Amino acid sequence: MESLSNILAIDSNSKVKLFKKGDVLQREGDKNSFAFFVKKGLLRSYTIDEKGKEHIIVFASEGWIVADVESEGFGSPSQVFIDCIEHSEVIIFDKTNFSNLELSIPQLKENNRLLQRRIAVLQRRVIMLMSVSAKDRYNTFLKSHPELPNRVPQHMIASYLGITPQALSTIRGGISRKKS
Repeated sequence: MESLSNILAIDSNSKVKLFKKGDVLQREGDKNSFAFFVKKGLLRSYTIDEKGKEHIIVFASEGWIVADVESEGFGSPSQVFIDCIEHSEVIIFDKTNFSNLELSIPQLKENNRLLQRRIAVLQRRVIMLMSVSAKDRYNTFLKSHPELPNRVPQHMIASYLGITPQALSTIRGGISRKKS
């Protein structure tokens, strides 16, 4: 299911759409069952707490799929926003088509493997947010997403790491001083 042709084969009604930086693809409270495959560009999924603070859940660059899985799986309104950090080319497809698929055993095994990999990534992220220092979280971010620091504003990286922009600036300054 990782290849684009497999994704498009699932939903013949999928649409390729161009979005501008800042365009919102999904808002909190929306009831939809769409997933977004990033052909080009960069999206993010995030929540906004009662104080108005953004909490970034995931960055989705080329080749990634982003969606509100909980909303689709349980039929509840979305709890996340999805928007464009860069001008993006996105394939929009209906996630309900995934539920109606009749898959072969090898396809089911592959889907299960991919799902387990995504869950493992999320589990590592939760553990990291609870137990690792901010500096270590930033270093892990750099290793996992080496291309993103040049594409994402510092305040968004800080939100993803669960720290303030000021704390991130201090960490980055310390790293720069060590390299000098």
